[in-house]
Amino acid sequence: MNYLALSFAISFLITLWITPSWIKKAKKANLTGQDIHKLNKRNIAEMGGVITLLGFLIGVLSYIAIRIFLFNVNTHIAFILAILTAILMAGAIGIIDDILGWKIGLKQWQKPLLTLLVAAPIMAVNGGTRIMSFPFIGNIDLGIIYPLLIIPAFVLVGTNGFNMLAGYNGLESGMGIIILSTLAYFSYIYHSPWLAVVALCMVFSLLGFWLYNRFPAKVFPGDTLTYTVGALAATIAIFANLEKIFLILFIPYIIQFFLKLGGRFKKESFAQIKEDGTLVPRYKKTYGVENLTVKILNKLKIRTTEKRVVHTLYFLEVCCVGLTFIL
Repeated sequence: MNYLALSFAISFLITLWITPSWIKKAKKANLTGQDIHKLNKRNIAEMGGVITLLGFLIGVLSYIAIRIFLFNVNTHIAFILAILTAILMAGAIGIIDDILGWKIGLKQWQKPLLTLLVAAPIMAVNGGTRIMSFPFIGNIDLGIIYPLLIIPAFVLVGTNGFNMLAGYNGLESGMGIIILSTLAYFSYIYHSPWLAVVALCMVFSLLGFWLYNRFPAKVFPGDTLTYTVGALAATIAIFANLEKIFLILFIPYIIQFFLKLGGRFKKESFAQIKEDGTLVPRYKKTYGVENLTVKILNKLKIRTTEKRVVHTLYFLEVCCVGLTFIL
């Protein structure tokens, strides 16, 4: 078990040590974005997800190397490499969206089409189990429908869904830690410890990043992080047959989709900041879970700060974790 701790430590320390250098270099390269929920609208380094992805990849590769060279064990290597390929593809799409999105702008229909490519490596190794259990119906063998439709659908929900709930200091990294930790736990108890290790490598990499991304943020994650974390959550769920748990954990993101749909995906999720640093809704109607959280906190007459909004959303996600244990 010591070598597992080493893989986790590698993921955490690489992100923790390299992120400060990335922050400096990103600012010099003008890879920055405005911190919308601050009165001074300061510019913050962007695309911190690149370093998180690096920490994750090196942590998982160290896990593979230790198992092969020290213990002569190579089980599940093809599946792990397929997952890494999918996550790298998600990261590449995220980088394209982060860079071209500012200058040229990727159209809304282009993003889901590109993220569908992430499903290809998982489909190629026939990931997951084709027999699924449905309420009131029982077990059904979906056959070829599973790799051709179910896998792409879950990858689509994971990558694009996780990318929708964002824009507040520490939100994306913190939510990723909660979701992937839960999937790691269920992977372990359902006899897929190797998947738990893969998920936890990302969790520890996210922890290293969260220390710089939490309020007040020194770096933003960018789509590079949201696409990779969402894609990893989907692939873990597919390989460990945790599709139902995945859908429960993604309840806030599913709600976000329909709220965004009400604004035709054109309304911002950002709130307006008052002179005292508190937040108020940007619109009369609700176009996002973040907007809804701000409105609820305002109505309860709770001092609505960015930090409190994020912690409320953490609590919402923890409630979804509780539902996975109950249901």
